[in-house]
Amino acid sequence: MAVSTIDPNGLNIGQIGGTRNLIINGAMQVAQRGTNSSGVSGTAYVACDRFYTLLNALGTYTVSQASDGPSGFASSLKYECTTADASPAAADYFVFQYRMEGQDLQQIAKGTSDAKPITLSFWVKSNVTGTYSMYLRDIDNNRGVGANYAISSSGVWEYKTVTIPADTTGVLDNDNDLSFSLEWWLGSGTDYSSGTMPTTWETENEVDRNAGSTVNVGDTIGNYFQITGVQLEAGDTATPFEHRSYGQELALCQRYFEVGRLYGLSYHASVAANAADAFDATYCFKQTKRATPTMVSTNLGTGTISTQMVDVEAAGFRRTGTFDTPLDISLTASSEL
Repeated sequence: MAVSTIDPNGLNIGQIGGTRNLIINGAMQVAQRGTNSSGVSGTAYVACDRFYTLLNALGTYTVSQASDGPSGFASSLKYECTTADASPAAADYFVFQYRMEGQDLQQIAKGTSDAKPITLSFWVKSNVTGTYSMYLRDIDNNRGVGANYAISSSGVWEYKTVTIPADTTGVLDNDNDLSFSLEWWLGSGTDYSSGTMPTTWETENEVDRNAGSTVNVGDTIGNYFQITGVQLEAGDTATPFEHRSYGQELALCQRYFEVGRLYGLSYHASVAANAADAFDATYCFKQTKRATPTMVSTNLGTGTISTQMVDVEAAGFRRTGTFDTPLDISLTASSEL
C-alpha cells in the first residue's frame, strides 16, 4: 500500500465554505432583459440582472453585458457614455446599486453586540482614472457608511476590497423588503459630494454619499466603466470569488425577474355566435417570486387578444381571455426591490 502526504498548498480550497457571497449574479452571467440597452438616461434595471441604474440629468449611456473580464470571468457590466454632461447641476447623479432583502443579512447580526464586519470585493476597469466612491445604505435605520477607492490605470482590470465595520446600532428587519443598498457612484453634483465620506457608520447624510470622488464618467462621450466579480461576505477579509453555475445564478435571479412564454394553450369555444375563442390557463413561475409580481404580456401572434389576469401570486397565476388567432404570448414577471 502506497502512503502519500497531502500538500494543502496544492488543494483548491477557494470554494470551501460555500454560499459566502451575499451578492447574486456578481459575475454578471445573467442578463434576462437583454445584453445591451442604449439611450439609458433614467432609472431602471437594464442589462445584467440585479444591478439597478439610477440616472438624473447626467448624460446618456449604453448599458451592456460585456464579454470582457479579468482572468476567470467571462462577463462584466459596462456603462459607456453616449451623451456627455461635463458640468452636472447640484442635484444630478449617476450611480448604480445592488439591493438586498433584510432576511438575507441576518448572519451579520447588525444592531447587536455580536455585529460583524463585512467585506466587499470587486474588479473594475475604466478609461477614467481617479478616486471613486462606494456607499452602503441601511434603509431600515437610515444609516450609512462608505469608502473611496482609486482606479489607477486606464483600461486595466484592477481588484478592489473594502471592509465595512460592524455596526451595533440598528437591527435589520427580518423580511423580504429592502434593507441594504450598495452604491457605486460614477458622477454627481454637489448635493451628493460636498460632505465627507464616512468610514464609520453614521446617520445617513445625502452630501456624503459621493464625497471624496474626483471623477465624472459622464463628462466625455466614449468614457466607460466596467465591473465584475462582485462579492459581499461576512468578516474582515476578502476571500476568493465564489463562482456559482449559470443555472444557480439564473434561478436566484428569477426570484426577482422572470421571462416566460404561454403557447399551445387548451381552449374552449365561446358561447356567443361568431365570437372569438376563449381560454383559461394556469402558469407556474420557474421560481417563486420575492413578492406578488408586476406582470407584462405581449401577444406574439398576428391577431388581437383580450385578457384578464386573475389570482396572481408569487408562485404563478391563472389567466382567462379571448383570442382570434393561435395563442402565443411572451410575459415578464417582476418583483424587484
